[in-house]
Parts: sequence; C-alpha cells; structure tokens
Amino acid sequence: MKHSLFVFIFLITFVHSAQQQDKVDFIHGKVDIKIDPKIETITGSVAYKFKVLQKVDTVFLDAQNLKLIEVTLNNKKVKATNYGKKIVVHKRLKANKTYTLDITYAALPKQTVYFLGWKDDVLGNEQIWTQGQGKYTSHWLPSFDDMTEKVEYDLDISFDKSYEVIANGALVTTKELDGLKKWSFNMDSPMSSYLLAFAIGDYRKKEVESSTGIPISLYFYPSDSTMVEPTYRYTTAIFNFLEKEIGVPYPWQNYKQVPVRDFLYAGMENTGITIFSDSFVMDSIAFKDRNYVNVNAHEMAHQWFGDLVTEVDGSSHWLHEGFATYYALLAERALFGNEYYYWKLYESAIHLQDLTQEDRGEALIDPKASSLTFYEKGAWALHMLREQLGEEYFRQGIQQYLKTYGYRNATVDDFIRIMELVSDTDLDAFRNRWLEDKEFPFGEAKTSLVRESEDLRNFFGLQKELMTSSTDNESIIKRYWGNTKSDQLKSQIIKTYYKSLSDDFISEAIRSNNVRVRQAIALAVGQIPLDLKSEFEFLLEDASYITKEAMLYKLWINYPGDRVNYLNKTQGIIGFSNKNIRLLWLSLALLTKDYEPNNTNEYYLELSEYTSPIYPTEVRQGAFQFLEQLIGLSDNNLLDLVNASQHHSWQFRKYARSLLDQLLKKKEYRDRIDRLSVKFNEEELRYISNKLISE
Repeated sequence: MKHSLFVFIFLITFVHSAQQQDKVDFIHGKVDIKIDPKIETITGSVAYKFKVLQKVDTVFLDAQNLKLIEVTLNNKKVKATNYGKKIVVHKRLKANKTYTLDITYAALPKQTVYFLGWKDDVLGNEQIWTQGQGKYTSHWLPSFDDMTEKVEYDLDISFDKSYEVIANGALVTTKELDGLKKWSFNMDSPMSSYLLAFAIGDYRKKEVESSTGIPISLYFYPSDSTMVEPTYRYTTAIFNFLEKEIGVPYPWQNYKQVPVRDFLYAGMENTGITIFSDSFVMDSIAFKDRNYVNVNAHEMAHQWFGDLVTEVDGSSHWLHEGFATYYALLAERALFGNEYYYWKLYESAIHLQDLTQEDRGEALIDPKASSLTFYEKGAWALHMLREQLGEEYFRQGIQQYLKTYGYRNATVDDFIRIMELVSDTDLDAFRNRWLEDKEFPFGEAKTSLVRESEDLRNFFGLQKELMTSSTDNESIIKRYWGNTKSDQLKSQIIKTYYKSLSDDFISEAIRSNNVRVRQAIALAVGQIPLDLKSEFEFLLEDASYITKEAMLYKLWINYPGDRVNYLNKTQGIIGFSNKNIRLLWLSLALLTKDYEPNNTNEYYLELSEYTSPIYPTEVRQGAFQFLEQLIGLSDNNLLDLVNASQHHSWQFRKYARSLLDQLLKKKEYRDRIDRLSVKFNEEELRYISNKLISE
C-alpha cells in the first residue's frame, strides 16, 4: 500500500511539474565535473540560471540514477526530491524573477558515457566519450531530455593532465591542480542538452580554418599521423561549400572532429564537435574504397539542421536527417560532379522502391520510420522540392527557415509554411506525396533522374534496348561503353551485366586505368576462366583493398595449386582498419596445406588474439567469424565472446549473442562455456546462466 501511494504521489508531482515547466526558461548552465575512469564515475556540480515566466511551486530536471549531494537555490538549501529519473525542486517561485539553481551530484552512468581501455595493459588505448543521442545526457548531468529546452552551457572538466580533453565550445583556460588539469570550455549560444559532449584520450590535432575564419580542429591518434590527410580530405572544402550553399553563417564558435573506438554510429553531430567512428581513419588506398567524406559532410550539415534548428519531436525528424543527407549529397556533387550525385540518388531510390514493393513503405512524418526513410527518402523530398520551387526560392526559403527558428525548435509544419510564404506556392500536394504517403514515388524520381543525368539516361536506355533487342547483348553494351567516360556508368554496367560479357571485354576492362571498374569486376566474378587467370592475378596488386580482398579469396578458391604464390604476394597487407585482408590472409594461411609450417602456431595465435577486447569491435567480429567457420573457438575466444555479449555497441552485442546461441546448441560448447563460468564477471554470469537454463 505504501508503495502504491508513493507511485501515485510521484505521478501527480511529475504531471504537475511537467505542466509548469513551460513557465520556466533555463538560460545558462555552468557545469564543473571530475571524472574517475577507474571506477567510471562522474562527480561535480551544475549551476543553472533560469527565469520564471509565471509563478510556480516546483521545477524539475531529468536525472537518470544520479546521487544528489546538495541542492541550493540562490545560495540557500532547498527541498529537492530525487525520483530516480527526475529531480524535483520544491519552492514557490515568483514571476519575472531570475534564480540560480546549484546541484552537486555524483553519477555512475550505465550508458551515454563510455569508458574504454582503462582495464587493459595497452598504453594509449584509454578513451572516454559521450553519446547523448536524443535525450540521454541526463545519465551524467542533471539536464533536459526535452529537446525544446535550449541552454547556453559552459563546461569545466578535471582529468589526468597527460590526456587531451575535448568538448563543446571554445577552450578558454586550462589549470593544473593536485596532478589534475581542468579544461574550461565556453559556449556563447544556446543548445539542446542532448548535444553536450566530451571526448578524452591520447590525441594530437591539426588546425585548419574555413574561408570565413572559423577554427577547425582535426584530432587523431599519435600513431595515425600519416592518415590525417586522407581521413579528413576535403574537410575545409565541405565547410566552405556548406556555408555558401546554405547561405547562413556557421552558427558556433569553432568546429572539432574526434575519432573514437567502438562508437555506436558512424558519427554524431554534437554542437560544434562531431564524434565519429575511428573505422573511418584511413590511408590513401582505403580512401578510394570507402571514405569519411559523406559522413563528414552529413555531420557538418547537422550543425545547421539539428543543432541550430532542432526538431520538436520524432514526427519532425526529417528536419534533421533528411536535410543532413541532402546537403551532404550536394557537397559531394560539388567535389565529385553532377553524375556522382545522381547515381547516389538512383541507388537510394532503388532501396526505397524495394521498401514500397515489400509493403514496408513509411511516411516521412512517422516518428517510428526507419533510417532509410528519414535519411534517403528525406533527401529525395528536398531534391524534389528544390526542383518544384526552383533554385532561388528554395535557397531563400532555407535561409528564412534557419533565421526564423535559429537556436529554437521547429516542426515540419513550420518549415512548409516558410517555404510556401517565400515562394508563394501551395505545397499541399508536395506534402501529401512526399511527406505523408507511405509509398516512394519511383516514377517521379526516375523522371527527375532521366531529365537531369546523362549517365542515367544512357543506363535506362541500355536497359530498354537490351530488353527489346534480338541482337547480341555485348554489341549493344560495347556501344554504350565506348560512348561514355563515366566511371559510375561503366561500373554499373559491370555490376548489372557481368554474365553477358565476353572474356575479351573483361580483359580490356581490367587493364583500363579505372579502379572503380576493376573493383566491380572483382566483386562480380565467380568462376575465374583460365584464359583470364593472369589478368585477375594482376588485381592482387590493385590500389583497392576491396579488390585485393576479393581477388585473394577467389583466386585461392579457383586455383588451389597457386595458393602459396597468392599468400606470398599478399603477406603483410592489413587492409582497412577492420584488418579485412589480414584476417582473411591468416585464415587462408592456416587452411593451406604445408604453408610455412614453422609459422602455423604464430599465425593461429595472431588470428585468435584479435577477438580480445583490446581491439575494435569490427576487428573482433571478423576474427570470431573466421575462427568459428574455419577452425573453432578456443577457451580464450569463448571468454572474449561472452565479454562481447555485454558490449555497449548494440550491433556487436547482437552479433555476439547470436553466435553464442548457435554454439550453445552444441553439447561440446555448452559444456566448455559452463566450465568457464567461474571466470565470468557478474553480468556475464547472469546472462550465461539464464541461457544455460533456457536451453
């Protein structure tokens, strides 16, 4: 009965507080925290300055499992109740008066703040970083899960002076005291608290500047100094393009980019500081295969669309992701040409059409829509809106929208209303077709592509001619091939019609000076003809890690007698940051009979070691896959797999748990995992015990 009464009182208090929070305007937050990575705690304080618009008797902040130490209002202790998810301050407050609320607290965050490498023996492997996507900053700071509360934050962080601390805003001062160093950061404009962020680790940085004088800091690990240029290639060009294209000055004091290990997404557009996955740190060869350019431009565009103007709720998420995706495509068009832009739109249109045909289409204003809808369909909606309104009205509308709602929140209705006013156009039909309809209008999209893109006109023309012609397919393909210089069109022809091409055609294409075409061939080939064996062996030396990986595996499969030669040619190649080629090479070396028998144990130990928590998740997952499929998992690998089942990255955790489920169906692995349970920590033991009982 007492428990029920407590819940009832809490609900009444919470609803009452929520109704009154719009009567209070939080203006400034001064955060001062100290972080202990060994016990993964944050202690400190936050001082909020707020103005009361109408008289109220409570004020609340979101606080997920934080321990309250002291709460004062205008320097006097005040009654505050900690409900576990919210802190409610009980005090009658007068209208039109400004107050200062000081909260001293301690946090043991279970999410949002991630501590990596502090429990291993690898020097320089230590990191701390945040990911507050949407509403999770309240796990380490009393703040606001509601994105409509915009506050100007200043952030002080005390930490070991041998590391670098990076956060939102301009670094104003640093001060050393008792072996620690305090970094003081200042923001001069309001922001939603979910965009507060910091990253700590062993970093160096390269400083560049935009054409308008905005400082841009490019962070990197000391061991990656040679990869700074290819990783951050075109960064200033993208920044300058976005400022000019959007037509509204960059809204923050500076811009920083920080790579971190085992990040939850590709990147996150925290205000003035993008934190991104270090899997995008790459050399010049990797740049040709996959690079940071699109993610770089996407997160940078968010500084306007998402950070400067923020959605009100999920039904307006298009205003973030669709806009960032679209402007990233525009930046890539400026860098790589019009046809690149239209091919990217075509590829996304195919995926969206598939979604529609599977009866899984989604409206852009559906808050539960998938990323494919918000990002790709959202970009398409803006592409079509620009075509409908014309260049001039579209740009004027975007600028008016950003100026009207800058440092505030907006809805889709707000955006549409601005665009209608500026262009004097009724957008009801556009809204119905592109924002509310679940189906993707592929016919309209195709018409747009054919009208604007010579490449796609040719590609659709080729498709139509091949479907209706009774003549030899290759002669038609050759005609289109010979009439274009487009890498994109040629690689698409290979992907689509590889089986229709003769050995002579493939041989000539391989020897062309076109990395994209050779990559398409390497991925498309299955059985390698003996007459083309030397040409495909040539691809082992190609300037593409994707091509090298594909050809090493396929040549090894097709020509067993030459396996030693292929392994010797590729020994020592690592590949991407996920060690794609090295992991494959080690596996093939172990499977190749009599290949360097004196080194077999060394190769096995290296492959087996890559499942360890000291390595990034993409390396660990690749090692697990090769070991499980080809050799089997050792006890150490099983311990690493159980560890992975509790990982903070949901994608990696899901993979590890799926693999564990498969293994637990086999008595041998069940018995081994059961014997190893004495080595599990509390969370691992609880998870495995439940699994063993349920099987």
